[in-house]
Amino acid sequence: MSKLASMPLFDSEVLSQAAIDAVTKLHPRKLVRNPVMFVTGAVAAVVTAMFLRDILTGQPGLLFTGQIALWLWFTVLFANFAEAVAEGRGKAQADALRRTRVNTLAKVMLHPDDLSDELWEPKSAIDLQQGDVVLVEAGDTIPTDGEVVEGIASVNEAAVTGESAPVIRESGGDRSAVTGGTVVLSDWIKVRVTAAQGASFLDRMIALVEGASRQKTPNELALSILLSGMTLIFLIAVTTLWGLAGYSGTVLSVTVLVALLVTLIPTTIGGLLSAIGIAGMDRLIRFNVVATSGRAVEAAGDVDTLLLDKTGTITYGNRLATAFIPVPGVSEYDLAEAALLASLSDETPEGRSIVALAKGQYGLSDATSDMSPDMVVPFSAQTRISGVDVHGRSVRKGAVDAILKAAGQSFDGAPSVFQDAVQAISRSGGTPLAVSESNRLAGVIHLKDVVKPGIKSRFAALRAMGIKTVMVTGDNPVTAAAIASEAGVDDYIAEATPQDKLAYIKSEQAKGRLIAMCGDGTNDAPALAQADVGVAMQTGTQAAREAGNMVDLDSDPTKLIEVTEIGKQLLMTRGSLTTFSIANDVAKYFAIIPALFIATYPQLGALNVMGLATPQSAILSAVIFNALIIVALIPLALNGVAYRPAGAAALLRRNLLIYGLGGLIAPFIGIKIIDVAVSALGLA
Repeated sequence: MSKLASMPLFDSEVLSQAAIDAVTKLHPRKLVRNPVMFVTGAVAAVVTAMFLRDILTGQPGLLFTGQIALWLWFTVLFANFAEAVAEGRGKAQADALRRTRVNTLAKVMLHPDDLSDELWEPKSAIDLQQGDVVLVEAGDTIPTDGEVVEGIASVNEAAVTGESAPVIRESGGDRSAVTGGTVVLSDWIKVRVTAAQGASFLDRMIALVEGASRQKTPNELALSILLSGMTLIFLIAVTTLWGLAGYSGTVLSVTVLVALLVTLIPTTIGGLLSAIGIAGMDRLIRFNVVATSGRAVEAAGDVDTLLLDKTGTITYGNRLATAFIPVPGVSEYDLAEAALLASLSDETPEGRSIVALAKGQYGLSDATSDMSPDMVVPFSAQTRISGVDVHGRSVRKGAVDAILKAAGQSFDGAPSVFQDAVQAISRSGGTPLAVSESNRLAGVIHLKDVVKPGIKSRFAALRAMGIKTVMVTGDNPVTAAAIASEAGVDDYIAEATPQDKLAYIKSEQAKGRLIAMCGDGTNDAPALAQADVGVAMQTGTQAAREAGNMVDLDSDPTKLIEVTEIGKQLLMTRGSLTTFSIANDVAKYFAIIPALFIATYPQLGALNVMGLATPQSAILSAVIFNALIIVALIPLALNGVAYRPAGAAALLRRNLLIYGLGGLIAPFIGIKIIDVAVSALGLA
């Protein structure tokens, strides 16, 4: 994992800065963005003004009014503090990312249209323009985002992903994108700059993790409107209550009415709402995934279907040798030795995998692979054969029909074991390679597109979460079916074009489903852009990263499990704390209402189930509890409610049982404890 994941929940620097930011957020222009806290701050200012007036005029009740004013301000400050802590974590992460940027000198090619021209001049990385071509050699830092247009190199991307294993970047294909701030370890590449100034991938990540710039999601806006409406209703109710109290002969001070208003309006969820959203994106970053918006994180929590590109996503992307199947009269060891010799000069991933299998499974020595061949037959598209002549042996490997033709045999005339092996490998979605020695068949090598380990259990976990997995591949239906079965996906689309992917997503969305798409290639870009959640791999092309609304820095396609869990956790946390807040307010009625009217209506004493000492103590205790509960819930808002795969009904029952019932019980206990302390200290 990257450095982003290493930050503790409560960092001392973040907390100290958050305490300062909590005070600066008292500015009305900032406070008005949170209507509930704005109302609380406004009435706190009113009570403070009354307290100052009473000091000047020598009115009684100064201690009570002053304490109410103080705790109202604490309520606002604690809410601001929760938001500031969440924002501070994002800013600290952004600062860590900024430190990874290196203002290095780039080697800019003087004639970018003529790649054979080696002339270059030094230029500051911050002055690079789109279209410039830069030479990056071993030990150099890649100055900015771009596409490799020539060469191949091993690149250390630890500065971005935190993973120490280097990756190969080369021109052409889907592994050509490079990121500014990463380092070339070996060889050289020429990179065409694709990022405008200040718009590199690292620049965008810095902007995205800045919690302060995060826009509210539709769900947050809807909840904010609901909370504002509830606040307005209670404001009207409390104003009406003043007249009702006067009519009934009860004298209610403005201080008491303000205390009643603040304890009735949803200050708990109002104070934590912004922190919950910011912390959700922060948790995503800790899993090395950067989201372009909170909307994408929320959408991930409701995803119904996940589309995954097969090559490089579900499978490694290179066919690997998995078995040697000899014909009668040839041992597996002899076939493995022949296959190894035929692969001596084969630098393709398939050739290297044959050498690795022969050495690892059959114990062939390095001496065998170090033989100097008399003649090397390189692979060509025309012959589809490669091999060597060494020490009088003529060993060849290649496509089945090509080897049979070179050996002067037909498929029907080949040994039955050979025929059965070729047919079985083809049916399983693999690729058979024939091996011959001196024009005599030796056997078959089974090449297969290897499914990444552990991916089947990951897909099972997605299925338990109610998410359907669909593999998308350009392979033929037979190969696609075999890989789909081995990987454990629910469905597959074979021989898929970019248009097919796009059409499938649109069709599912038309049925009301939310679709997530994982991909890394340029051909995945349209689907990534159309999907509700488009997760692009960091190792993929620039087009794919631009099209997605999330980028996985680890390039792990099954990371969507964590992404989905974080999305669900965000929604659950918001719902759970909203439930707690409403239940919490209901319980506080039993502290405030009897205290207000018990003198006029003694019958209300039956509602004083807490047995609070005095009306003033009850009111003060409720206001203090109202402020402290926000502080107590900050860790839950930042960490999120623990997510466990379960149905909606089970989650609702759990939510009501824990946070609904807990919200009802907590105020009774908390207010009673505070009341005892307030009475013992003589504060009311």
